[in-house]
Order: sequence, then structure tokens, then C-alpha cells
Amino acid sequence: MTFGVLAVAVLLAVRAVQWLAAHGWVLVVLGLLALSAAAGWCYARARRTRAARLRTQGLTYSIEQIDAMHHSAFEIAIRDLLARDGSRDALRCGGWGDLGADVKGHDPLGRLWVIQCKHRGAGLNGSAVGTPDLQTLNGTGRPVHRGDVVVMVTNGRVTQPARAFARQQRLHLVDRRVLQQWARGARPLWEILPAVPPPRPPARLRRRPDPG
Repeated sequence: MTFGVLAVAVLLAVRAVQWLAAHGWVLVVLGLLALSAAAGWCYARARRTRAARLRTQGLTYSIEQIDAMHHSAFEIAIRDLLARDGSRDALRCGGWGDLGADVKGHDPLGRLWVIQCKHRGAGLNGSAVGTPDLQTLNGTGRPVHRGDVVVMVTNGRVTQPARAFARQQRLHLVDRRVLQQWARGARPLWEILPAVPPPRPPARLRRRPDPG
């Protein structure tokens, strides 16, 4: 039974090849269709890339626009602001299982930024970002995500204990005031925040540990 099916399949394949050999124009048409599909895919991809570039060039937000965002749109906006400032690989990775990182991306000097976003619909009247939020970020920003600059961004408030904890742990805070300044587009975030760490040296220049 299996041999019979195989024989029929081989016979049909041979007949198909013979038919195509006698009707060469069909191969030409199929080739043109394939080229057209490939060209269409490349054009659509180029349009998406250009749209993303145009979206981030000259991008600005008012604090009122930010307040009105859904928390997922807020994460996208932070990603786009990072891209606007020169990050070529800015990525929104927030969601279930994000391990404390909503946005990640390298700046032009090669530093990896790991950003946690806390959106407050009520702005300053919303709940403040507290020490527990920063403890979560501190526990994953460098050990898990290997971030060089670990940042908490909120359109709301940050408690004083949280600010003290951030200083102790070398975490960076972008509160409502700093966010408003950043979103206006005058300077990139790495020029606004104080005490941003220097870039890591290239791997080949790092000193290898002495095996002895």
C-alpha cells in the first residue's frame, strides 16, 4: 500500500516536471511573483523602519500627555525617548515576567540602560514610588540584566526614604520634574542625570584576573 502511494507520488512529480519543461513561461511567471512578493516585503519593512525613525526624531511630550497615557503607552514613550536620544536598540520589554525591567537600551557610549517605569494616572496625586519598588529594581537591574545605568522613571512622586536608598545603591531617579525636562527634548537623559557611570572599557582592554 505504501509502495503504491510512493509510486503514484513519483509519477505525479515526473509529470509535473515534464509539464513545466513544456511550459517554461509558468516558471517565469512564478519567478516574477516571487520577486514581487520579496520586493513588497522589503518595501513594507523599509516603511516601518522609516516610520519608527520619524517617530523618534524630534519627539517631545508634555507632562499632561504623559499623565493621560496608559501604563503600557508610557513604557513605549520611554522607549521612544531613549531612541530619540540615540539608542539604536531601545526595547520595551515590560510585562509579566519582565524581572524589573520595562525598557532597555544602549546609549551612544555603549552603556546599557535598564529602566523600570511607574506610571501614575493621577500624577503627583498618585501613590509615591517607595523603597520596595527600588529594592525590586536593585535586585535585578545589575545582577540579572547587567545594566550599567539602572533607572526608575515615574510621572509621580518618590518618597524620601526611596531617594536615600537610591543614593546608597547607585540607582538613578527620574521623577516628574526630571521627566518633564527630558520629555521636552532639549537634552538626552544621560546629560540630565548626575553621576552617570562612565562607559565600560572594551572587553579586550579589561584586565584579566591573575590565575595565580
